[in-house]
Amino acid sequence: MNIDDCKQRLLKLERQIGLRLEQNAETARGVTDDQPESGDVARADELKDEYFWLAESDTAILAAVRDALQRIDEGTYGTCVVDGEPIDEKRLESVPWTPYCLKHQQEIEERAGLRTPTL
Repeated sequence: MNIDDCKQRLLKLERQIGLRLEQNAETARGVTDDQPESGDVARADELKDEYFWLAESDTAILAAVRDALQRIDEGTYGTCVVDGEPIDEKRLESVPWTPYCLKHQQEIEERAGLRTPTL
């Protein structure tokens, strides 16, 4: 695994997600609910909710990307934060910001009933 390539990929993701966050926030703020028909107001509310949900999801991924960049700087990138064992390279290719090996990620998701955010 080439750490420099991983870092460049994560930096690119960081930029992309940051731009997407700005765009979604602008779009959500631009959706107005001052249309005269009640159906239009309900649709505007739906759109706002959707854009804010996307922003929340992107915010979580962006935080994870920044944490991964910090792990690169610390020299711990690619190892599971739970047991220090290496994370499979295919997993890092799929989810480059992951701090967990597949086993520990599955355990966390099972306990919390969650799924890892994806792009």
